Amino acid sequence: MKEYFLWRAAVPRAGTGDSGADFLWGGRAPNPLKSPEVPKIRAGWGSDRQQPRLVRGQAAKAERRENKTPFPSARSRQSEFGAKLLINFFVCLFFGSDSRRCSRAKGAAGSSGLSSQLFTDGITNKLVACYRDEAMGDALLVRVYGRRTELLVDRETELRNFQVLRAHGCAPDLYCAFQNGLCYQFLPGTALGPEHVRDPHIFRLVAREMARVHAIHANGSLPRPILWQKLHKYLSLVKTELSPKVSNPSLPQDVPGPAALQQELAWMQETLSQLGSPVVLCHNDLLCKNIIYDSARERVRFIDYEYTGYNYQAFDIGNHFNEFAGVKEVDYGLYPSKEMQLQWLHSYLQAYKELTQGHPGDTQVSEEELETLYVQVNKFSLASHFLWACWGLIQDKYSTIDFNFLRYAKLRFKQYFKMKPVVAALQVPK
Repeated sequence: MKEYFLWRAAVPRAGTGDSGADFLWGGRAPNPLKSPEVPKIRAGWGSDRQQPRLVRGQAAKAERRENKTPFPSARSRQSEFGAKLLINFFVCLFFGSDSRRCSRAKGAAGSSGLSSQLFTDGITNKLVACYRDEAMGDALLVRVYGRRTELLVDRETELRNFQVLRAHGCAPDLYCAFQNGLCYQFLPGTALGPEHVRDPHIFRLVAREMARVHAIHANGSLPRPILWQKLHKYLSLVKTELSPKVSNPSLPQDVPGPAALQQELAWMQETLSQLGSPVVLCHNDLLCKNIIYDSARERVRFIDYEYTGYNYQAFDIGNHFNEFAGVKEVDYGLYPSKEMQLQWLHSYLQAYKELTQGHPGDTQVSEEELETLYVQVNKFSLASHFLWACWGLIQDKYSTIDFNFLRYAKLRFKQYFKMKPVVAALQVPK
């Protein structure tokens, strides 16, 4: 993976004649995510400096206090314009364009026959594609992290997991990382929706791809699940930074108070950790749009590895089943029936056993194995609701993305309490 250190440079704001917008510009140097020796930089809008420069030491701290909003800012027009400029720079690097043309600071995307597309489905980051081929076969993606998402995501871990997945053929090429984003290969295909993941042909592909990710070994170590650490961290943020909102007496059923949430987390940790679900490398955020279906090759690929890490097998599957309901228009009537789940789980177990036991085409899945995984998955689906409900409360405070995070958090809490007595009654076969 090539690594670049990005400076700040002033460029004209979109639709204006002034130079008041600071923009990330590029040069070869160690990745600041990996080297504490590399001076830290601030990315944002608001200064009139005309030359690229590094911000070091105390000056960096002062500037971070001065402007705490990371690129992109809430000013979406500026953010989109800046992202297009950044893509032009990367295209010069990776498409092998004429060096003299690429050395010029282009004023707008498209000046060298480029097209760009801003993706609006994401609710965590900003994502833009840049390409010359109309079929987007040569496209690059630049993902710029959302505001304060470092509270939710460990970016160094994300990079490591991205590289591990790529080494096993489960992720696209990662071209470079910068302080507040990534540049990587575009995967052609269709981003799935709730209507697609119910199709037996497609959900069997999804089950087998998840098995492929889960079968990646941890190099002989015994990894610990990240679920409890993540849940405790999110709940701590809710309690310390959002307590006035979550303890609002007008929201007792939609958003429980901190004490009630702490009690639920303690119950989940005691109950779910005893189910015996294996700890495997999990995606942990397999919503429909994070699955790309390539009809030409008849395969699916997973994207967006921000929450990837070792976790309970049943959590990853249960989380995916919850996502059948959608994100922007949530309908839990779309949660898969037991019959559909058993078909999905049978495909998964067959593939997982082939990959981990080394007997392709000669693996049997017993009724007991199937029923055990079904019970584990539905119990761990509660933890998924709880996690993303807390996540929604945190995003509601900090995110600049146009999405009703508070409404989403309420929906997830409501479904958690609705399903708790149902799944608590399920029993693992003896």
